[in-house]
Amino acid sequence: MKTDVIVLGAGVVGISTAIHLARRGKSVVLVDRRGPAEETSYGNAGLIQREGVFPYGFPHDFGALFRYALNNTIDAHYHLSALPGLVPFLLRYWWHSGFTQHQRIAHLYAPLIEHSVSEHADLIKASGAEALIRKDGWMKVFRTEKARDAAYADAEQLSAKFGVNHQKFTPEEMKRLEPHIRVELTGGLRWTDPWSILDPGGLLKAYVTYFQSLGGTLKAGDAATIEHVLEGEGWRVATPEGPLEATDVVVALGPWADTVTRRFGYHFPLAVKRGYHMHYGAADGARLNNWVLDSERGYFLAPMNRGIRLTTGAEFAKRDARKTPVQLRRAERVAREFFPLAERRDEEPWMGARPCTPDMMPIIGKAPRHAGLWFAFGHAHHGMTLGPVTGRALAEAMLGEKTIVDLAPYRPDRFLA
Repeated sequence: MKTDVIVLGAGVVGISTAIHLARRGKSVVLVDRRGPAEETSYGNAGLIQREGVFPYGFPHDFGALFRYALNNTIDAHYHLSALPGLVPFLLRYWWHSGFTQHQRIAHLYAPLIEHSVSEHADLIKASGAEALIRKDGWMKVFRTEKARDAAYADAEQLSAKFGVNHQKFTPEEMKRLEPHIRVELTGGLRWTDPWSILDPGGLLKAYVTYFQSLGGTLKAGDAATIEHVLEGEGWRVATPEGPLEATDVVVALGPWADTVTRRFGYHFPLAVKRGYHMHYGAADGARLNNWVLDSERGYFLAPMNRGIRLTTGAEFAKRDARKTPVQLRRAERVAREFFPLAERRDEEPWMGARPCTPDMMPIIGKAPRHAGLWFAFGHAHHGMTLGPVTGRALAEAMLGEKTIVDLAPYRPDRFLA
């Protein structure tokens, strides 16, 4: 079978890229070893983070570093056996997280974030998925005045610099907004521009159905079988129905991108931050009204269709190491004191891997040394947020159109000698 473009990876980035190519008249086959949206695109906090101008950095204050070193927190955990391989990446990540570097990165990152909601809105409307979306933002809540005041100050600066909007709430207002939260709060902060998703996997399956309505095809296949067909200046991937050939191929494999990139001599400094979630019922008729971050404990509660989804912070480990959901156990104990969670609704904790670069920005663009090879991965915590704008920008670049954002800051060769 021949097609114009093969897109490897049916997560949010791959799906979005496939849609925008199909809209532009290309025949597109979306290839994944599993079904669509069954990896990290399924297991996130369900946010389109318009406020997320600053990608998640590594702390520079001694207190936070000491806490992380003890390896007993909710927001971070590491496998000791993985550290030797991770140290070079973490040192570069730590350097880029410094104040000056992080400020510079935010200004380069902001154009992508600026289009996050509007580009999702386009696909949500086209796929008829409005029922899966809420448009009332998400909240941080605070247990101490020190944490509250620091967050308020940061929010004011972010609003002034990047035009994102927020609201502040007193303890009394928080009691009215979330009457079933059990702990005493000193206040809350709502980012009002983001949208939240009641079923991330369901939303992306709606996007896939829309892609198929445009004439796109979804196939099972293994990205590791990719071959460069030199005589035809194209690419070939094996599928159960036989070989699939195309002039162009897009690598949108998230943390598995290296299964392709290393085969062709591209050695990117890509690491993973693993994360876990579990869904719960609510006890005694309790209701969680907002997507809520317990900011001083480092876990997130999201009232989704399946139940209240509890998500953890980052686990630094080898990508394919066995599950170690210790952060989830730690978070669940604290979360049950915070809110009346009831039964677990999943048979076992879900785990996913976020693909991260040391400068916290994705890799988007043409492979420097191969015609027809394109990259779109490395979005870390913001894959769901940035999938549609990435897909549109990459499709525009592939067809020689003016791109919605300048892709130069995200070019692949910034990491290649």
